[in-house]
Amino acid sequence: MHDRWFQDEIARRLQRPYVHIVFGARQTGKSTLLQSVMPPATFAIDLAEPGDRRRYESDPSTFIAECRALPKRRGPSFVFVDEAQNVPALFDAVQHLYDQDRRRWRFVLCGSSSRKLRTSGTNLLPGRSMMHRLFPLTMTERAPKPAPEPAQKPTVALRWRRPPTRPFAAADLMTRLVYGELPGIAVAPEQDRSQLLRSYAITHLEEEIRREALVRDWAAFLRFLHLAALESGQIVNHAAISRDAGISQPTVKSYYQLLEDMFVGFQVPAWSRSPRKGVLSTPRFMMFDIGVRHAAAGLQVSRTTVEANPGPIFEQWVGIELWKRLQYAGKGTLHYLRTKDGAEVDYVIDLGNKVVPIEVKWTERPTASDCRHLLTFLAEVPTAKQGLVVCRCPRPMQIHDRVLAIPWTSL
Repeated sequence: MHDRWFQDEIARRLQRPYVHIVFGARQTGKSTLLQSVMPPATFAIDLAEPGDRRRYESDPSTFIAECRALPKRRGPSFVFVDEAQNVPALFDAVQHLYDQDRRRWRFVLCGSSSRKLRTSGTNLLPGRSMMHRLFPLTMTERAPKPAPEPAQKPTVALRWRRPPTRPFAAADLMTRLVYGELPGIAVAPEQDRSQLLRSYAITHLEEEIRREALVRDWAAFLRFLHLAALESGQIVNHAAISRDAGISQPTVKSYYQLLEDMFVGFQVPAWSRSPRKGVLSTPRFMMFDIGVRHAAAGLQVSRTTVEANPGPIFEQWVGIELWKRLQYAGKGTLHYLRTKDGAEVDYVIDLGNKVVPIEVKWTERPTASDCRHLLTFLAEVPTAKQGLVVCRCPRPMQIHDRVLAIPWTSL
């Protein structure tokens, strides 16, 4: 068991007398994390197991009877339901029990897809539940190779309340860009990681989608997934994907939504507060993990793939890291800016009263020419005081009065 940044936080939250719903993609470590912070006597149900799933589907009242049979304790009896989206009717059963005695049970429902819950109008227990998300590893959980101590606060702070005593193995930048940040991949022998990622990209997605009857034409979805992964990090072009995959644009949009519902992709919306004319408004789409992206795109998961064109992959990796940090922090949003004439800012972090524009450069020696778009942005947006260039420089560098270049280790 390795330390996760979220483990102390989720342990504290689970003490509150609510129903706790934890979402996240497969293999992000949800079950492992939750089992480590819940009592040993927790009543656990895994709805990925076909027998249990059929039993509760046919008679959800079985769940109510089993919970009532749990011995009464001084504190609440923990009930953990894994892959809860497989039997949406259990959410109503949980509400029934919670409303009867909110202190007798502490329900923790875990899921890797919200599609069935959203489309079936499942009761997500408003006013009774707390929602949580778990993501692949952040840099606070997986230390980099030894490097000079950063001279400034992280871009998006995630502070450990105690030093991690069991961190994930150190990894250099190239390892991260090749294999991504899934916990199971991080601890696997390097010779197995490529095959594990390919299995995740195809076998896992096929199993998840077919089990929930989410896609009728599996071959068409595979063509879409290949193209969406190849275009990860780019502005979404529904027309081009539709043409190349041989499916309609409405189907393309529904497939993108499916990836978001399964937590394996997310959108980066365009920055909408720019005074410039000709600002693009279409979002960018990103896979949630760079290693899964390589495998889903049908690329060789190897250093050769990254070394062929490292800049865009590095830019995606930085964007994914910023997105995870903002999601955990519970404040701020991630955007990008691009105009029709080609001016762009890779990422814009909007914290409400503070805006931080960020450029990502695959360079060890950043110069003032790397920040020209940042300077334009800073001149136009009063709440943006300083811009950042994230790159491979060994130490922070002041490349302009208002622009700081920082190592990727300082994110």
